Amino acid sequence: MRPWLSSTSSKRSLQRPALNKPVIASFHTSSQRRILPPGPQVMEGGVNDPAPVPEPSPTHGSYHWVFERAMSAALIPLTIAPFAAGTLNPVMDAILCAGIIIHSHIGFQSVIIDYVPDKRLPKTRALFWWGLRAATLLVAVGFFEFETNDVGLTEAIKRVWTAKRKGDTSMEPILRSVA
Repeated sequence: MRPWLSSTSSKRSLQRPALNKPVIASFHTSSQRRILPPGPQVMEGGVNDPAPVPEPSPTHGSYHWVFERAMSAALIPLTIAPFAAGTLNPVMDAILCAGIIIHSHIGFQSVIIDYVPDKRLPKTRALFWWGLRAATLLVAVGFFEFETNDVGLTEAIKRVWTAKRKGDTSMEPILRSVA
């Protein structure tokens, strides 16, 4: 016989608690709730049916991937060129704004494709698609208004970059004095 199990109180402490007594969970204070209910469990076809092969399309796959990477790489010189050249050209501003809009649209489109499944949530995905289109249009109109009726994107960035603090008489820009 084991000496540590000799007393009856030790035996009771090692036994499982009765099922009708409440058990206190160490980390959870509420019942488990699922965020979304599970979707319909529908099987399309049988186990011996071949997997469907999608139609080839130049807008999907490698061409699309290359265009995304080229757009991302093109934004680097488009962002630096107006400040390096020392001139603020409205055409360069328009190209930069178009590049930002296209880059943002493609990025959010990839997020929707990756995280909102079409088969499980078709109405939600359609809502997100229309929301993305509306947001892209709204940003494009905003950039157009800012470019035509205000100072333009690169001039606004230049003014923010070289702005002084209120009451500061030194000539150092804010971003240099903070660092």
